Amino acid sequence: MSTELKARKRQEKSKEPSKLHPQETEQDELKGKSVSYKYGPLPKFSGQRIFSRIIIITGVLIYVWYFSKGGKETILAKFDYTYDGRGHHVQCDRSYMDEIKQYTGCIPKKCGRFVNDRIITEYEADILLWLAKRGMSLGGSNGGATIMDLHSGALSHGGNFINFYKSMKTNFITPTDLKIYRSVREKIQRVVAESFGLDATKLFLTHPTFFSRLTAKAPVSIHDEYWHVHVDKHTYESFHYTSLLYLNDYSKDFQGGRFIYLDNPQVNVTVEPRKGRVSMFTSGAENPHFVEKVTEGERFAITISFTCDENKKISDPSLIQKDL
Repeated sequence: MSTELKARKRQEKSKEPSKLHPQETEQDELKGKSVSYKYGPLPKFSGQRIFSRIIIITGVLIYVWYFSKGGKETILAKFDYTYDGRGHHVQCDRSYMDEIKQYTGCIPKKCGRFVNDRIITEYEADILLWLAKRGMSLGGSNGGATIMDLHSGALSHGGNFINFYKSMKTNFITPTDLKIYRSVREKIQRVVAESFGLDATKLFLTHPTFFSRLTAKAPVSIHDEYWHVHVDKHTYESFHYTSLLYLNDYSKDFQGGRFIYLDNPQVNVTVEPRKGRVSMFTSGAENPHFVEKVTEGERFAITISFTCDENKKISDPSLIQKDL
């Protein structure tokens, strides 16, 4: 083959299309050029894409969990902290104020809710807890809520109530129990008056004031359904100020059972029970609340209620037989 023919064939071969993969050709063309990516630079280290996806998924799960709980939750009192008068104010309900303004010396400077862990001693709480357990052993609800009222003698028994004064089942109460009960009531009455700027002599114990034991048992009657949102003044006409004394500890003795103020559908304010903790609040519609379902263990507390109406006051309990 002549030299001229060989040169012509080499020239024709050099004109044939490249057999490289199109992506390889594109990458060759991009070599040495600065590329602007629409969603930012590509990962620069191994596993970055997986890490990014984990972050996104975690964020989505947190979002779903947060809003499935109905919105923001603020803890007013944690079980493992000690508080000396912690609380905050809320706007008073108009109908509550319209009623209470007739009682001079008993009008709150501001409505709201407080907690205090320095009023009741551990000894006092233990005495009252032991009293509650002894008394409730004589009865007990078939459902999850047992009530014992030392003032009236009412005690949950199956699906009903008995009067332990009428049945003469009073040997579980000792003079020491009643002395401690009265001392605790007096101390709580004073701190309620101090917290809301009242004259303590214008504040009176009222009914119902009672011990409660809440458990995870399924409800049998409406009395067992303690978890519904309610306003104390609507439920009990005599109430103007409500207090609760917790006799055992959230997280240690029971799970669930937190006290929750529902400020609006998106905001919950929570109190975690602690032995000896006193929680107090104005009883009007400014403080709608409920108790979270107990999921494990037994939650003991005393509801101690106060009125500004002297005509609705009650005396401290005694061992004298009473009628319902």
